[in-house]
Order: sequence, then structure tokens, then C-alpha cells
Amino acid sequence: MTSTEAGAPSAATVETLLVVDDEVLIRLAISDYLRECGFKVIEAASAEEAIVVLEQSGKTIDLVLSDVEMPGSMDGFALSAWIRTHQPGLPVVMAGSPSRAASAAAELCETGPQLSKPYDTQLLIDHIRRLLGTRKASPAATFPDASQSGITPLL
Repeated sequence: MTSTEAGAPSAATVETLLVVDDEVLIRLAISDYLRECGFKVIEAASAEEAIVVLEQSGKTIDLVLSDVEMPGSMDGFALSAWIRTHQPGLPVVMAGSPSRAASAAAELCETGPQLSKPYDTQLLIDHIRRLLGTRKASPAATFPDASQSGITPLL
């Protein structure tokens, strides 16, 4: 699929996505695909690394795509909770296997499509576009509860 077919953003409105996944081959594959679709992509191998990127001044992240299950002191749910506290309004898309995700996702995520890995790339792009469009239409600090947080499970 070419970037034109995937609905690439125009050069003037390139959004920056942060892709967080400890599995290097999955992270590289989805990051490359998202770049082909016209996004700027920053990669992180852990939640801790993602927080470092998010805290750097001068880096504007428009959306975070995170795996649910990662090694280390924080998994995708903990990263999503950190983002909700420290950068409210930043959309988060969580992806992974549904084994432990349902109850935790109910607390953190708005209602959205349920997808699992391997990604259905067109559904992922459509969902990212929808979230980015919603974010541009709403002020950043208008997500008072988890159902409005911009965190969406793709499980």
C-alpha cells in the first residue's frame, strides 16, 4: 500500500507519533508502515524510554501507540495512566493480546475498536486519523474522566 492509498497527511500537517513496543521487529514494522503513511515516528523500547521522550522539551507528540505488555517497572497501562496524569488530552492507542487487558482497559480507555496484534494496518490508520481529528477539534484539557481520556484499546 502506498502512502497515498493510506491517506497520508499533507506535508504541512505531519503529525508525530510515539510508538512504544519492546519487541523490536514489531516496533520496526509498524513504525516503517506509519512513516510510509506520512507520519513522523519516534520509537521507544519501553514505557520508561517513552516517558523520557515525552518529557523532552521541544518534542511535540500528537499520539502514542503503545504495546500493553512490556518488561520493566511499567507496562502499557501504567504508561497510559502516566500520560493521562502528566499530559492530559494526548491520545493513546494501546495494542496487544486481550488476555489481561479487558478490566484494565475499562478503567483507562474510551470505547473504541478492539484489535489485536498483528495489526490490521488500515484499521490502525483509520483509528489514528479519527483520534487525531478529534484532538484537533477539542481543547487539550477537556478530558475529565477515563471515558474521555483519548486512550483507546486496540486489543
